[in-house]
Amino acid sequence: MPCKPKKPCRYPGCARLVEADESYCPEHKRLAAQQYERYGRPEENKKRYGYRWRKIRTLFLAAHPLCEMCRKAGRLTEATEVHHILPLAHGGTHDEENLMALCKTCHSRISAESGDRWRNKKRRKNE
Repeated sequence: MPCKPKKPCRYPGCARLVEADESYCPEHKRLAAQQYERYGRPEENKKRYGYRWRKIRTLFLAAHPLCEMCRKAGRLTEATEVHHILPLAHGGTHDEENLMALCKTCHSRISAESGDRWRNKKRRKNE
C-alpha cells in the first residue's frame, strides 16, 4: 500500500519534513503546544483541563488502552484521547462513567458530528 508523502513542519521558517499525520517536527511540537496553552486556549478551558484532568486522563488511558468505537466495529486501535460523553461545558464531569477512551480519528469524528467545536461557532455567527 502506498504511503502518504511527508509534508513541511507548520512552524514558521522550519523546512523539516514530517509524517502526513503530524503537524510539527519533534523540535517544534512542544513549543507549539506551549504557545497554544499560553495564548490560544480560552481561560475557562485552562481551569477545566489542569493538572487534575491530566492525572485522570493518564489513569483512564492506562485502564482502557483500546478505542471503544473501533472495538465496537471489530478493530483494535490504541486509544490516545479521552472523550467526555456529556461535555464539561454542558454540565459533564470527570467521573469515569462520563469518559470514553478513543483514538484520534474517532474523537475528531464525534466532535465534528456533535458540533462541539466547529459548528457551534458557525451557528453563533449566523444567529
